[in-house]
Amino acid sequence: MKNLIDTHCHLYDKAFDKDRSLASQRAQENGLINILMPNVDLASLQRMLELHQSDPTYFRPMLGLHPCSVAENYKEELSLLKSSVEGAAFIAIGEIGIDKYWSLDFINEQIDAFEYQIDWAIQLDLPIVIHCRDAYPEILDILEQKKHTRLRGVLHCFTGSQADAKRLIDMGFHLGLGGVLTFKNGGLAEWIQSIPLDHILLETDAPYLAPTPYRGKRNEPSYVVEVAQKLADIHESPLEAIAEKTTENAVKLFNL
Repeated sequence: MKNLIDTHCHLYDKAFDKDRSLASQRAQENGLINILMPNVDLASLQRMLELHQSDPTYFRPMLGLHPCSVAENYKEELSLLKSSVEGAAFIAIGEIGIDKYWSLDFINEQIDAFEYQIDWAIQLDLPIVIHCRDAYPEILDILEQKKHTRLRGVLHCFTGSQADAKRLIDMGFHLGLGGVLTFKNGGLAEWIQSIPLDHILLETDAPYLAPTPYRGKRNEPSYVVEVAQKLADIHESPLEAIAEKTTENAVKLFNL
């Protein structure tokens, strides 16, 4: 029996409106014991919480403002999100971070929102879940500046370099590995074996970034087994051993 956890899944997304319960059923049939859901903004919060409330121990929610959701009113949105923190058993602050790929229009606001939410996570003693696109130097510098005994978390959908990975691990962070690990030209498979399994989490980022052999299609949480199998192949280890270790890491980090 595989005991897997999808540590980053937007199952509340509209992409699942027609078959959300079936996707959840397929996940459980594939051995998933938890689905962890990052928040994107105030608009996504209610959808996510409704799914969480349908099975509170299986669907675990996070709270955060995604960098691509940062706009002129970001301070107001952060304030409204913060007022929601008492309402549910949030397991992390996320997903938060910096994204320089889509737009630089609000880059200073993105950085401010990221730093604010890091401070918030430290106050609440919760891990952070980081979104990083074309911003590894900025993200890593901020994390090093914010160094704190309570500061911990995962850089989700890790696509950085081996040097980036080392800096994160030296700060006690985890790497979230998803579909990119299975891509032929993803680059990660060439050196990821050098990273201790203690610092690895598995994820899908569904409905995005489906792994091989589903690349280009809608991703779903059951496909996390493909990522686990790729990691098992790289480590020449049984799938069950990879599942056990990565699940242990997720349980510990998110206090599941």
